[in-house]
Amino acid sequence: MAAEIARFLADTLSSNTNTRIAAELKLSELSNHPEAGLALSQIVSSQDSDLALRQMTSIVLRKYVREHWSPFFQQFRGSAPPPEVKTQIRQAVFQGLSDPLRKIRTLSAVTLSLIANSDWPEEYPDLLNSLIGLLSSQSTDSVHGAMQVFVEFVKADLTEDQLLPVLRQLLPVLLNILGATEQHSPLTRARTITVFKQCVEALYMVKDSYPQAVKEATATVLPVWLDAFKVLVTIDPKQDVENTKNWDGLVVRAQVFKTLDNIHMAFPKVLAPYLPDFLSASVHHLSSLFPTFSYYYLASHSPVPATSEEDTFDLVQLIVPIFDFLTTVARGGKAKDWFNPNSIAALSNEVYNWVQMTSDDEEEWATNANTFISQDSDETAAYSTRVAGFELIAVLLERYPKPAGQTIQSSIQKVISESQQAKEAGNETWWKSLESVLAALGSLSEPILDLLEDEEASGRPKPVDIESLLSNMIPNLLVAAQHPFLQGRAFVFASQYSKLLPAQMTGQYLEAATQVVEASEAGIPVKVSAIKAIHNFFNASESGQFVHMAPRIAQDIGPFLLMTTEDTLSLVLDTLSVVVETDKAKWMTTELASSLVGAVLEVWTKFNKDPILISILTDIVTALAASSSPGVYQTVVTKALPPLCQAIANPGETWIASAGIELITSLIEGAPETGLGDGFFAALGPNLFQCLKTAEDRDIIQNGISCLTLIIRKDFEQLRSWTNPSTNESGLDSVLAVVAKQLQGEDEAGGLVIGDLIIHLFRKAGPAILPVLPGLLQAMVARMPKVSTATFAQSLLIPFAFLIHNDQRDTVLSLLETTNIEGRNGLDILINSWCENAETFQGFWATRVSTMALCSLYVSERPSLQNLAVKGDIIFKPETNDVIMTRSKTKKIPTEFTSVPFPVKALKLLLHDLQSGGEAAAMGLGDGGMSELASDDGDDEWTEEEKLNQGFSKEEFSFLSDMLGPRGAAFDNDEALDVNDNDDADLKADPISQVDMKEHLLTFFRECATRNTNNFSGVVEQLTAEEILVVRRVVSGEQ
Repeated sequence: MAAEIARFLADTLSSNTNTRIAAELKLSELSNHPEAGLALSQIVSSQDSDLALRQMTSIVLRKYVREHWSPFFQQFRGSAPPPEVKTQIRQAVFQGLSDPLRKIRTLSAVTLSLIANSDWPEEYPDLLNSLIGLLSSQSTDSVHGAMQVFVEFVKADLTEDQLLPVLRQLLPVLLNILGATEQHSPLTRARTITVFKQCVEALYMVKDSYPQAVKEATATVLPVWLDAFKVLVTIDPKQDVENTKNWDGLVVRAQVFKTLDNIHMAFPKVLAPYLPDFLSASVHHLSSLFPTFSYYYLASHSPVPATSEEDTFDLVQLIVPIFDFLTTVARGGKAKDWFNPNSIAALSNEVYNWVQMTSDDEEEWATNANTFISQDSDETAAYSTRVAGFELIAVLLERYPKPAGQTIQSSIQKVISESQQAKEAGNETWWKSLESVLAALGSLSEPILDLLEDEEASGRPKPVDIESLLSNMIPNLLVAAQHPFLQGRAFVFASQYSKLLPAQMTGQYLEAATQVVEASEAGIPVKVSAIKAIHNFFNASESGQFVHMAPRIAQDIGPFLLMTTEDTLSLVLDTLSVVVETDKAKWMTTELASSLVGAVLEVWTKFNKDPILISILTDIVTALAASSSPGVYQTVVTKALPPLCQAIANPGETWIASAGIELITSLIEGAPETGLGDGFFAALGPNLFQCLKTAEDRDIIQNGISCLTLIIRKDFEQLRSWTNPSTNESGLDSVLAVVAKQLQGEDEAGGLVIGDLIIHLFRKAGPAILPVLPGLLQAMVARMPKVSTATFAQSLLIPFAFLIHNDQRDTVLSLLETTNIEGRNGLDILINSWCENAETFQGFWATRVSTMALCSLYVSERPSLQNLAVKGDIIFKPETNDVIMTRSKTKKIPTEFTSVPFPVKALKLLLHDLQSGGEAAAMGLGDGGMSELASDDGDDEWTEEEKLNQGFSKEEFSFLSDMLGPRGAAFDNDEALDVNDNDDADLKADPISQVDMKEHLLTFFRECATRNTNNFSGVVEQLTAEEILVVRRVVSGEQ
């Protein structure tokens, strides 16, 4: 059969289509025979066969294993070979691991790893010993083949029980190979480190399950490997790049630093004594290898050498792991003695060298604006030495601000001096070091500005003199047109530190950037940089500071919308957005507004599937519509509304309809307080309601309901007076039909937004809603038992809380007491659903109105509420203590709760609100104890101050306490955290949002205690001991 299969395999390469198809069909037919797999493996292992045939056969064999080996594989199609044939196939594939040809060894390793996934250890028990036997052999080919299997084997196939025994056998053999520099190639030795790294990761994953065994393993194994790593990185790396055909030796070093990073994360305590040596070695590598980087990458004198396996090893693949290791250690706060001013200075200077632009960067960024922009963005930059280096400098400044700040100043002076010398010596790349240090400092503008502000406030001299750069050096670089990247960097740098510029100089910089945008001869790098600078200047300015420039810049930027894509378009849109928001666009003209809206609509037409761009477009439309300049709002509506209404007429193209509704909503958002203007809803209403009536797409539903809610808030009267010409339904009836659809359907796509719609309908409709209110409330209660998501439950519950708080309590309760839903009382359904979901409510206003309504329900003393049973506290069972409850365990031991009367639950919920932000812990009621179990997280290196404050300094911990705890700010103080940011303007202005909730609750509890409201003392006795203690402290005035 082997000869027959070989012939058909050769035919699959035929240029004749019929021959090729016939061969493929025949191979598929033969694969159903048990002997097919054996024949394929024999061809692969036959060293007399042609290499191309063996490679092709190996690929087919791998497909055969997936489809015919075992039901273990998802692609299994039956016709598995019998056990004795499987044994022969395994032997043949295993033999391929020792083949003289590297490509065959690699292919065999992949196939054997696949088989091991299915068969080891039950059906293939001798695999591990056989592989270790190959590793222990004197054959470099065998070691290479086995190593490639282990790379996958440790990662995929070892269970917790198997891991430790395997490592005891495997790691000593790997270490021997690593040390045999004369016998084994660097790439094979590098693979031993890769396998070891995966072993470290595996040990970390099981250390909670086998703490003692893992502790013993790390104590005995890790030091031996760390000693070996120390020897390896102490050797000068120059020997791996000078007078050598390839850079294979660098691969070993890269794996060492990657592994050190992993060990630091997993077992920092073991690594701690070695850190000073490894940190020093890291800096030495950066220093020693920089001339090579400069030769091959900055000046690009020669192509980068390939490895012996014909892969290109980029020097970046070593330097980035070094930077990552240094960053991890610096951020962790370990090895503080090493991070002294001298070490930080030496390290920082090396980083500035390595973050320079390479010649490849120059070539690509000069012609590809999107790539140029993305490399300078925190969100989209591809990971590189530049990005990793900036991150390292940022961490140094964060953890060691004083020495790092002083280092920045000395580095600036050093780079300026050296670049000037290089320029005078005729070095064409003189500008790169200057650009790199400006780029690094620009990326750190926020922390540096904070540092300068802190030092100045403390009466200390500023460690970095940015003002001098802005006044003396940067202006000269703005005209360095022969070096566009440096020129562009100067613009961006100035804009990143615009807070330090005098107003007059800021205006001069902005004027210069605008002229670049207008100049036809300016290239991509400098023009893009100028636009980014304009964005930064406007973003940091006080409202109206650049109002005199805004019309001109908006006019200049508008045409770029039609000629850019991706990151460039995003930058242009962001810039236009901050420009048109200047002074609330009071300066806008109808002509410019019309032009910009036309461009925005064209961008939307091209990129209506891009949510990020659409988000920026909506901001621009809102800003334009919000302009108070005469005629601008009407111009924007006239230009934008008709095509957008047409776009939502076909909800079949969901992304177009959804984005169209978002843009219409942004128009409404910018509408004046006087309303939407004549004819607005007449144009929008028919298509919007028809879209919501037929749409099944979640985004359309949510965006459409949000749009309706905004219309109700902005101009309810226009909606109320409107009649749908095609159905004769009133606007209010049409809105209620949307609500009814959400209540009747099983899909809960409406989420929170349907609740917002109902709330604002109640707020705005007034008497108009009264005739349908009872039916609406009953429909909402009827839907509650079937709710499956917390957000939809909130949408149904919060409107009741709003009515109850707004003097409709008794009316609502009377209605529900007489409502029967499939045998259940309506009040029972509401209260049970409310109590079960109250702690999941989202939004500042929603949680407050719920809390205040619960207070109102409690003090009502209504008989129907007294004995209403609701879900209480969770029942803790001995068999679930200290056990992670998986789905299967939860099915066997379901979670149970106590049953308590509603007044008891109401007090529990209100106490929880009072304790929000950790008050129970502050009062000594939480678990303040720390586990006494030994840990390997390296915390013993914390200072006494950090131990007291969980790793933070006293100042840092104090700040967090003020933010999160009840002792500093009131627990619902939202100024710092902006917790009501999700609420709309109407809700933020609502009196409920202005209440001092802590004081309100304290008053509630004290008045209930004084008057014994609703048998308060008896209800309190049914609380837990901890809750009773809190109540007593509150009532006694200790809070």
